[in-house]
Amino acid sequence: MEKVAIGAIILAAGKGTRMKSKSPKVMVPLLGEPILYYPLKALSFVLSMDDVAVVVGWKREEVENYLKLSWPQVTPIPQEKQLGTGHAVQMASDWFSKYDHVLVMPGDVPLISGKTLKGLVDEHIKENNDCTFLAFCPPDIKGYGRVISSDNKVRIVEEKDATEEEKKVNLANTGIYVFKATSLAEALGSINNCNAQGEYYLTDVVELLSIKGKLVKVKVLDDSSEAKGINSPYQLAEVSETLRLKIIEGHLSNGVRLDDLVTSWIGPQVVIEPDVHIAPNVQIWGESVIREGSRIGSFSVLRNAQVGPLAVVKEHVILENSIVGEGATVGPFAYVREGSEIGEEAFVGKFVEVKKSRIGKKSKVPHHSYLGDAQVGSNTNIGAGTITCNYDGKKKNKTFIGNNCFIGSDTMLVAPVNIGDGAYTGAGSVITKDVPPGSLAIGRAKQKNIEGWLERREKRGEEA
Repeated sequence: MEKVAIGAIILAAGKGTRMKSKSPKVMVPLLGEPILYYPLKALSFVLSMDDVAVVVGWKREEVENYLKLSWPQVTPIPQEKQLGTGHAVQMASDWFSKYDHVLVMPGDVPLISGKTLKGLVDEHIKENNDCTFLAFCPPDIKGYGRVISSDNKVRIVEEKDATEEEKKVNLANTGIYVFKATSLAEALGSINNCNAQGEYYLTDVVELLSIKGKLVKVKVLDDSSEAKGINSPYQLAEVSETLRLKIIEGHLSNGVRLDDLVTSWIGPQVVIEPDVHIAPNVQIWGESVIREGSRIGSFSVLRNAQVGPLAVVKEHVILENSIVGEGATVGPFAYVREGSEIGEEAFVGKFVEVKKSRIGKKSKVPHHSYLGDAQVGSNTNIGAGTITCNYDGKKKNKTFIGNNCFIGSDTMLVAPVNIGDGAYTGAGSVITKDVPPGSLAIGRAKQKNIEGWLERREKRGEEA
């Protein structure tokens, strides 16, 4: 097929009043990503993201910031006043004038697939249509525009403008179109807002093209669920469940083992390799990567985490923006965050928090410790109750603990401090100075026993 220039416009300017959210509707989270993520991802299978624009309006700064951070090639186009879908596309007229064809779609159809969009584009170009758009037969058509075909003409009637007879039609508009750019531009100049909502409808373009004898083709979706939109928290929950199960199905087909389909929550960007075992009540979000042969225990939450091969994340662990190395074990009840790294075969045990720190190969932090802004070498043991005192009231300071060290229980390491290779600290020590390699550091007051103290106290009539 001869290559032609095609761009895509996502309409994302609306407030989404029924969502009752302080954010624009397209920024409401769906399985850990904004709703807008999903149509953008689908388009990425069809064309370069340099050829995508998003029309933004209500609280547009929030949408623009997301695009800048996550989709920097995409062009935001402002719609200062939200006067309808036709008006939104008019705002993009200059932008799409450089293309032969333009795909237009709403920003709240997260179930649409890249395969479906590609098929729509290919059919439109192959048949040389002026407009090709997707329609579907929903289980409940209430709220959707009706697709009316008669006398070789096609038009779309919004429900608020439809007659009782037209409302009986069960073919609904998805809001996803491909136009010849010149045909679209010409028709946009002729639409008006003489309708129940006083808005400029993009649907009117379809009727204008049809009346003028242009080639308008309706393509009916094979899977009507792909057209499911989101206009309320209830619909968001419905779509979330459908999408969650689709994602899980994909992982299961790749050899991932899930103990419970109902309580497993996995985001759309997560990568899980074969032979990974995931227990019930697990959440995995963001750009997490779980390598082959690892295990994730119940009630654990992973966000932008990397778990190495054969690693074990036990129950009730939170991993955020951190790495667990090959064969390492974390948990239960551990919190690892902010760019931390647990080295190969290392162990971070119960009630341990690790922040911005690296635990070296085969080192152990078994229980009840806090390591912040620390670097721990290999084969080192951190005793229970150890704390890196990293904050001096103004800035965070670093602690360096070498290889083959033994940090006694209840040690407080007052940063900045450096513990040399092979060094030990006595239990209950407060370490404020560097400890040379191979040394034993003891930083505690000398014990004093007051004999006969209880007997004398009782004689004075004091309570024991």
